[in-house]
Amino acid sequence: MSKTITLHTGAPMPTIGLGTWQAQDEEELERALDSALEAGYRFIDTAYLYGNEAIVGRTVQKWLDEGKGTREELFISTKLPMMGMRPEDVPEFLGASLSNLQLDYVDLYLIHVPFGMLRHGMQNLDEIVAGEVGTGALDMETDHVAIWKALEAEVDAGRTRHIGVSNFNERQLTRVLDNCTIKPANHQIELHLYLQQPDLVAFCLERGVTVTAYSPLGSPGSKWLNTADGLQLPDLLGLPEVRELADKYSKQPAQVLLRHLIQKGLVAVPKSTNPERLRQNIDIYDFELSEAEMDTLDALDRGEEGRIIDMLLIVGVKDHPEYPWAKP
Repeated sequence: MSKTITLHTGAPMPTIGLGTWQAQDEEELERALDSALEAGYRFIDTAYLYGNEAIVGRTVQKWLDEGKGTREELFISTKLPMMGMRPEDVPEFLGASLSNLQLDYVDLYLIHVPFGMLRHGMQNLDEIVAGEVGTGALDMETDHVAIWKALEAEVDAGRTRHIGVSNFNERQLTRVLDNCTIKPANHQIELHLYLQQPDLVAFCLERGVTVTAYSPLGSPGSKWLNTADGLQLPDLLGLPEVRELADKYSKQPAQVLLRHLIQKGLVAVPKSTNPERLRQNIDIYDFELSEAEMDTLDALDRGEEGRIIDMLLIVGVKDHPEYPWAKP
């Protein structure tokens, strides 16, 4: 099985990348990036809101300066933050990301979420976790088509090779597809055993939009959500169906979960800072799940009840006209 998928431009995109959400400790993230690059990762996913682009940029630049690889081998993605969701803000925020990353271009620039916030509304995700982002921070006049045109201009300017979206629903993605000159290359969404979103995935793939799964292991590192959002995180790694397959193939449960995704033609960006788990997460190309085994895992889908990241910690967000999911 290929370790890459093909974007609509013909460019390859690695099927496993390193997710960096919630990785802000400088030394820990630098070690993780070094370990990931050493293990063969060439796709690194970050975002302006993660607050770690500068660490990613510094580590990648060091790797390049030491002659361990070339920029062309790497696939770097970052995201337009929710407080930059106006066409005039796109050049500034992409410029800031490029400066942080020490790059002339990124390979993929995504709209992080479909709803916008005012410039003063927030600065980073820590404010959401702390419950400091209120209704007054929301910008209720988000215009996806105007923002998309600004992203297309950045492709034309050479500051990003591809553009895409994240956390959009089918209606929102359709609006972009119906009004674009450059179509979305990728849609990054929450995707794991309990939230498989088969209709949205099929919609994307039928239209040549690749799909990246975030939180592909069920976000086990997000224990703060247990108390912050009243949510009990699922133990996908401990499911009997997953453990049985891991034993059968002499793999770890995480490897089974990731194999299930990429065998469907999807991309996954698991986050880890543990060197051994990093190596395991990319070592998934030497076994294949049977059709029956894929069906068994597919059957564990819980639909919207399985969603972990609903962003409801942003006060009033469910009333935003572009809140993407079923109203609670």
